[in-house]
Amino acid sequence: MRRLLVPAVVGPVVVGVAVALAGCHGVKVDLAASPTAGAHSGKSGSSGGSGSGSATVQAAGPVSAGSGTLRVLSEPQAGLAAIYGLINGARSSIDLTMYELIDTTAENDLTAAAKRGVNVRVILDAHLEKSRNTATYGYLKAHKVHVTWAASGVTYHQKTLTVDDRTSVIMTLNMVSADYAGTRDFAVIDTSRADIAAVTATFNADFAHKKTAPPDGADLVWSPTNSQAAILAVIGAARHTLAVENEEMGDPVITSALESAAKRGVDVTITMTAQSEWDSAFSALAKAGAHVRTYKNSTKVLYIHAKAVVADAGKSDEQMFVGSENFSSASLRRNRELGLRTTNKPVISAVAAVLAADYAGATPFR
Repeated sequence: MRRLLVPAVVGPVVVGVAVALAGCHGVKVDLAASPTAGAHSGKSGSSGGSGSGSATVQAAGPVSAGSGTLRVLSEPQAGLAAIYGLINGARSSIDLTMYELIDTTAENDLTAAAKRGVNVRVILDAHLEKSRNTATYGYLKAHKVHVTWAASGVTYHQKTLTVDDRTSVIMTLNMVSADYAGTRDFAVIDTSRADIAAVTATFNADFAHKKTAPPDGADLVWSPTNSQAAILAVIGAARHTLAVENEEMGDPVITSALESAAKRGVDVTITMTAQSEWDSAFSALAKAGAHVRTYKNSTKVLYIHAKAVVADAGKSDEQMFVGSENFSSASLRRNRELGLRTTNKPVISAVAAVLAADYAGATPFR
């Protein structure tokens, strides 16, 4: 499900905004001034964003945080500069699997990388988003990027960038510049050797349209193999608190697990964008004792596109899921999706702070 948003700002990265956000809590951010796409020459046309966002986002905690092999970017405050930077810094290879790619900056950067000799490979979804991806596919192919449509009959909802077989960015966001300014998303920068090897092996098979069982790496959560079990494990492990954001609430197994958590005394907080098709699930969750809050589906307020579950934030046994998986049967059991299950404390702290601020700014479900 996708909401048409106002276009993001295309211009220089606003460093001052990012620095200020990194050290303060509860700051109102005008998205027209948020760091978004950088100014690049090259391709022009409808794929690029322009104009300004009208939504206002409550920023909480740093826009970038992490330790060890993981670092998380909180969007829209962090902007795409770090992701563009990885593309521009690539020396040997770039692998990108993307559900939707309509971002002039990214497309220009990918073609520039191919021109300087980097082996650039891109997989784009064709099952549901071929019409929206067709212009990008044609542009990349014309500029010597090795681009392919994902295997037919399977939705490739994964959003992952891997550079030089050393760094992967595992995202909840589609690379659609028009959506950046008013949408809540996360991107995890992962340098774990086990994870990179697993992501690369899976990409190689997917690019060649060969069936594969994706390796789990250190902490990877794949659909359709282990995502539902991994998310249920995070929910089931909670003893004190569960903070949840997702775009969909259409999988009865996940909904039931959240209800069970609330019934056993866990403080369950759920923040989503209002959609009437989730009302029955919201009602059941509220009846079970979960606290459900929503944002109006409007370009004037934050749109919840993130997919995250944080269990017992701040406790010794805290853990979190974040990734591309929506709470739907298709996303968990049929699509190609990728996320992470982690106990990385700085990453969990950063995501938990954002989820808490989003929940505070939303309206209780009635």
